[in-house]
Amino acid sequence: MPEPLKTILLVEDDPDHEVLTIRALRKSNIANEIRVARDGEEAIRILFGSDPDSLQSAPQVILLDLKLPKIDGLEVLRRIRESDKTRMLPVVILTSSDEESDIVRSYRLGVNSYIRKPVNFNEFAEATRQLGMYWLVLNECPPLSN
Repeated sequence: MPEPLKTILLVEDDPDHEVLTIRALRKSNIANEIRVARDGEEAIRILFGSDPDSLQSAPQVILLDLKLPKIDGLEVLRRIRESDKTRMLPVVILTSSDEESDIVRSYRLGVNSYIRKPVNFNEFAEATRQLGMYWLVLNECPPLSN
């Protein structure tokens, strides 16, 4: 029996970017379940089990925006890397920020990849397709215990 598809956790507060990301993943035939957290606080609750709808298993990849309400993306990343439960999860920053300080801080905190969202939809769709193919098909994730 094939293994069930792993969840993608998309942490994105902008409804337009959320729709574009999901549309681009679906257009690329990425069939994984996509769970959306619309602020950093919700992402923390989902990942660490204090939300009634917490994930039953670790996500395959976390797509994390930086500019989030309540708890910003860098703080979410710091908490992910602090916990034994989530330390090894693949985290991809997917943001419109091209601030050098955001890039440096993200890598210092242990992000796996930093992608600036292209403004043009076709470029955004292609970047998302490549991101999905790499992290969901090609990349071999470490085994995680829940």
